[in-house]
Amino acid sequence: MAGFGLPNFGQLTEAFKKAKEIQQNAQKLQDELESMEIEGKSDDEMIKVWISGNQLPLRVEVNENISTANKEAIEKNILEAIKKAHESSTTTMKERMNDLTGGLNLNLPGLDNNES
Repeated sequence: MAGFGLPNFGQLTEAFKKAKEIQQNAQKLQDELESMEIEGKSDDEMIKVWISGNQLPLRVEVNENISTANKEAIEKNILEAIKKAHESSTTTMKERMNDLTGGLNLNLPGLDNNES
């Protein structure tokens, strides 16, 4: 410990190096998440949706046999598929962020490590 309660200069330098490394890798991660296509589907597979690793909707696929289902069943299937895609995308993003930061707890909004 250096004087006046300041951290050792070597520790400070190491912390800055780690921060710079995280910053450099963050753009790579952003690009990777953007290019991902994560699928979610209803339990009966009548509806499939794809979203990016950044939770942006990409496309929807509807099974042609869904026309025989009632309105409530169709709405339930759509919501189910969206929720599953979002959950997978969020989990993927959290895992990649954890890999990027080496497990550091950065308290980033929307990425609460205690949520499951």
